[in-house]
Amino acid sequence: MNELIQEDKAALLFLNGLGDSAFDPFWLMITGKWFWIPLYVIFLYLLFRNYKAKSVVFILIFIALGITISDQLAGIFKNGFMRLRPCHDPELISKMRMVTCGGQFGFYSSHASNTFFLATFLSFLLRKKIPWFPILLFSWAILVSYSRIYLGVHFPGDIITGMVAGILLGILFSKLMKKVLQKQNLEPPSGTGH
Repeated sequence: MNELIQEDKAALLFLNGLGDSAFDPFWLMITGKWFWIPLYVIFLYLLFRNYKAKSVVFILIFIALGITISDQLAGIFKNGFMRLRPCHDPELISKMRMVTCGGQFGFYSSHASNTFFLATFLSFLLRKKIPWFPILLFSWAILVSYSRIYLGVHFPGDIITGMVAGILLGILFSKLMKKVLQKQNLEPPSGTGH
């Protein structure tokens, strides 16, 4: 386990070291939640364009629940494992590029979990209607997740764990939502050809 932690630290130092102060404002923007509001508006537009209004209400409830659980679960892990963020790790502070920092603990990344939850959930909903959409969604999730390593606030292991957690929650919630929509007769059951 200690060997894995040391490799994670080495990977962080390498990836964080690739950064340049000229690009710091770009990555700070990418990591910011408000920057992505226009993208969320596009997501909403595509949902309304491809689903009935009543279905979209259920979908938005599931998104809100999923993001809340994703975020809270990451918080539980952070306080449970108490692994210092790179920018708080005394062993790394003098060796890394310091751009910004966050709370004391970082395992695992709620940014990665939340974005990969949303990417997975929306991919299940829209992949048949908009085949290229999952590529856009997962590119966005990867970009946001990488920004956390670039800025030195998460180790690669924090990001990978967050990605896995988000994808699993996205699969779970999309399956539950499909059942609810079918039960409410808002979506035809699979294989009906409608």
